[in-house]
Amino acid sequence: MLSPKQKQDLIKKYRVHKDDTGSPEVQIAILTEEIAQVSEHLKTHKKDNHSRRGLLKMVGNRRRLLRYLKGEDEKRWKKIAEKLKIKITSIEE
Repeated sequence: MLSPKQKQDLIKKYRVHKDDTGSPEVQIAILTEEIAQVSEHLKTHKKDNHSRRGLLKMVGNRRRLLRYLKGEDEKRWKKIAEKLKIKITSIEE
């Protein structure tokens, strides 16, 4: 789980405008960081199936947000994918 400080830092880094807290870019960045943390947790706790299920839900949510962003504005979609180093598969293209 992200601390409030980490979340605020991500919001400041990826926001679209000054008062932005919920744009797709911000949501994708937060999910990406949470996915990384849960992935690290699962490396040491291989049998933690509850966390594994949560990880799969987060990945699905991020994929859905990326698909939405691509439909709305492909430039923003490519920019956030490059910034976060997210692999774009043929399904999403």
